Amino acid sequence: MSESPYIHNVGMNNFQQLVLEKSMEKPVLVDFWADWCQPCQTIMPMLAKLAEEYAGKFELAKINADQEQELAGHFGIKSLPTMKLFFQGQLVDERMGAIPESEVRAMLDKHIVSESQKFIQAATMAYQQGQTEQALEILNHALANDPENAELKVTIAQLVYAEGDNDSAVALLDSLDEDGAKLDGAIKLRAEINMAAQLADLPALDQIEQRLADDPRDLEALLQKSRHLTAQGDYDNAMECLLEIMRIDRGYEDDAGRKGLLELFDMLGGEHPSVQKYRRKLFTLLH
Repeated sequence: MSESPYIHNVGMNNFQQLVLEKSMEKPVLVDFWADWCQPCQTIMPMLAKLAEEYAGKFELAKINADQEQELAGHFGIKSLPTMKLFFQGQLVDERMGAIPESEVRAMLDKHIVSESQKFIQAATMAYQQGQTEQALEILNHALANDPENAELKVTIAQLVYAEGDNDSAVALLDSLDEDGAKLDGAIKLRAEINMAAQLADLPALDQIEQRLADDPRDLEALLQKSRHLTAQGDYDNAMECLLEIMRIDRGYEDDAGRKGLLELFDMLGGEHPSVQKYRRKLFTLLH
């Protein structure tokens, strides 16, 4: 067994301390193994390597199932190796067999909170309590120590945009590298900013409705109506207007109907029910 500070031999006498209590601070990966188990011997070096590489972001608890039969029985261990992941006092994931390193990493990464995420959580809590300046101080301090962190930049952009500072939000989004620009938060905020810009100087909705009453194929009016409906949160009818533009003239304003739909999809995110519904409608129309 390594003398690593991140790897522990665990039994009934110290399970509470080294697994349950430790897991309140960070994930603890429990590895049930035995001397006779060849797959156990195969994955041990990989688990030890990960414990060193992650440098304390999780801890590895080794339980010899033959010597600790009470613990093995309590957790229903039927085959070896079996890995169980504890976080905040709860069993959150488990795997059986000599799984590949990539699968172990994926299991761990879901529950490991990065330093930047800790700052974001603290800032979010401060902002929700009305402490805007404190929230910005937390985020800007974190960004000063990690100036290329895209997640921090996007969070600051969201906050300053919510406070009405559009220029700073756009500048932060523009400073993102290619990967940062692909973050969901960046895509949604960029779409929201673009959508707000499109609402400026629009005619009143009743004027637009009158134009459509006179000519239901007035494409400019349909586009303007979709933007008004978006501002009101009536996303289904906004998307119907954009689909109608596509049905009438795909070439209007360089395919404005399809582009408007894609902007709305970005703004709302893929899990939004309207997005799921109108992605199908768009696919049907295109094909």
